[in-house]
Amino acid sequence: MFRSPLAALLLLSLIWGGSYYFIKVLIQDFGPWTIVWFRSTVGLGVITVIMLFIRHPFAWKQMPWLPLAAVALVNMAIPWAIIGFSETRIASNLASILNATTPLCSLLLGILFFGTVSQRVQWVGMGTALTGVIVLLSFQLDSGLPSDMIGTLGMLAASIFYGLGSQLSKRFLQSLSAYQSALGTLFFAMLGSGIVALTTEEISIKQLTTPEHAASLIGLGAFGSGVAYILFYWIVSKGGAEYATMVTYLLPFSSLVWGWTMLNESIGWNLIVGLLLILSGIYIAGRRKLRTEKSLKLST
Repeated sequence: MFRSPLAALLLLSLIWGGSYYFIKVLIQDFGPWTIVWFRSTVGLGVITVIMLFIRHPFAWKQMPWLPLAAVALVNMAIPWAIIGFSETRIASNLASILNATTPLCSLLLGILFFGTVSQRVQWVGMGTALTGVIVLLSFQLDSGLPSDMIGTLGMLAASIFYGLGSQLSKRFLQSLSAYQSALGTLFFAMLGSGIVALTTEEISIKQLTTPEHAASLIGLGAFGSGVAYILFYWIVSKGGAEYATMVTYLLPFSSLVWGWTMLNESIGWNLIVGLLLILSGIYIAGRRKLRTEKSLKLST
């Protein structure tokens, strides 16, 4: 696929960073749940075609359907809808920066509810990242726009859902292949979001056929929810899980570029300071974990 995991990692960051841009385009004419429905449906179609092409077994009888449904709602449908709602109130670049707190939310939830052992350095990292969030929040308060604050808090809520989803995935979906996990979760995300969208939002198929909307749906669904999964798991197989998580550091930067070039979103110094503090906190909090995993590998 690629000669080096680095090339795949850079492409993955561009795809996922662009998701915030695609959502920003679609949210002008579609409801948040409708976007989730379109996104998961297209992503499911891409994963299905790929599995058929490479003849990967679906193994329906091995699927833990209840855990898959729970992970799909917590890790896909609900946070995706919240992100769409939040992007009606805040810029896409700010949304991506706030969403970069996901690893810290996962760590905090793991410590509180899933028995993860905490170290002092992890709390220092979380404190550093929290400072970055406060920097971003303070500028939202100074702007005097309550809707901005709602959007900001919405993105933090989405990060909490992502963090919980990662913990549930780790606990209940380990027996499945990457393709099976993607297939099952996208199916239930499509099912759940479709029910909500069809009952609560107006859906204009005519609007979907415009070139801008069609291109955004392909970027968000086919690439952001289909191809991106394949890239991520290829990186894991070639470079390791720790290397793959480096996309967390690259994604906000690529999203800033997407927002600046395509949406003319400004990049203020507060965004840069907040981003650097959040990413520094993620790095500090993850150092202890990486050291522990490396020492375990050396001892085996």
